[in-house]
Amino acid sequence: MSGHSKWHNIQGRKGAQDAKRGKIFQKISRNLYQAAKAGGVDPDGNPQLRLEMDKAKAANMPKANVQRALDKASGVGGAKFEEITYEGYGPGGTAVMVSALTDNKNRTASAIRSAFTHHGGSLGASGSVSYLFDRKGYIVILRDGLDVDEDTMLMDALDAGADDMKASDDRFEVFTDPSSMQAVRDALQDKYDLDTAEVKMIPNTTTEVPEAKLSQYTGLIDELSENDDVQDVYEAAELPDNVE
Repeated sequence: MSGHSKWHNIQGRKGAQDAKRGKIFQKISRNLYQAAKAGGVDPDGNPQLRLEMDKAKAANMPKANVQRALDKASGVGGAKFEEITYEGYGPGGTAVMVSALTDNKNRTASAIRSAFTHHGGSLGASGSVSYLFDRKGYIVILRDGLDVDEDTMLMDALDAGADDMKASDDRFEVFTDPSSMQAVRDALQDKYDLDTAEVKMIPNTTTEVPEAKLSQYTGLIDELSENDDVQDVYEAAELPDNVE
């Protein structure tokens, strides 16, 4: 039994690592697509795409994943991709929004509906949870190795045109109007290394996930994140204090 338990633990850790890596690749794929869509698929003439490709390389993202994102942006093979947003409720009534990019709406809708149902949630109608989110520019600067206090960072962010900033032990989070995100990003990039710079849906309120539903909830988010058609998953959820 001890051997079985050890193997089960190893498999569990590997599963968690794979899920985390999948979320990282998902984020990079989305950024690659957006950069290529905005400025073309040639990294020599598209500095933002070149930056995202460097991130993909640093994360050991497979070349096939990178190429898939570029193909989606350029419409290789005649495929036409549509951006679709799905809204639903996770276990415990938590609001979840799913941003997808697909060449087959029926396939994607079926997979997302199945994920919600399989993990004790439900897919909702358009507008059912979107009112719980605000669309904002979101920039993250990690504090590790950065000798800058909160007041200085706030002033730099506001001078760059940001609306607000939140500080925690490991990061500064800067919020902007979506229309000014690029200008704020460029201004802050002159002084700091940015970990994240994107426009995303930020929850204006959250619902705590009951501990009894936590396994179901994380299973839902992982399954959605691992879907190749899914670009992003936005959650208006608060995890129990004992969960990272």
